[in-house]
Amino acid sequence: MFIPMERNVDAEGCPLRTLEHKLHPWVAFGVLPVFALANAAVPLGGLSMADVLQPLPLGIALGLVVGKLVGVFGASVLAVLVRAASLPDGVRWPHVAGVSLLAGVGFTMSLFISALAFEESASGSIGLAKLGVLMGSAVAAVAGYAVLRVSLPADAGET
Repeated sequence: MFIPMERNVDAEGCPLRTLEHKLHPWVAFGVLPVFALANAAVPLGGLSMADVLQPLPLGIALGLVVGKLVGVFGASVLAVLVRAASLPDGVRWPHVAGVSLLAGVGFTMSLFISALAFEESASGSIGLAKLGVLMGSAVAAVAGYAVLRVSLPADAGET
């Protein structure tokens, strides 16, 4: 609100856009994830490595990673096959696979559904469900990034 958007005579570019571009990595990769985890109220205390291998968190994690990949990628393939859609120019199937994996990252809705599905009990079902959501989201993020990193040209993100 107080940073000028017009080009300054002394400056090379727009001060607001310059500030926005300099703050973007800090906000996108630092502030936003910390804020999301803090507001998700995910207590990680008391969880052990043995909890990671229990069926509940593994099933949820696999559902987020494999389920989103199969669902989004499969629906995209089906839409192209029945000619309801077509791939945009320059987009190949590995790109669609990478984005399909990234669809598993949206953990806030998964945490909400877990809170509705599981009650806090002596077995700690809600804690295990939240662990599965976080594991699945993390694996989906890394896998999606890796697929896109390999399949996109090195200069694809530059403008």
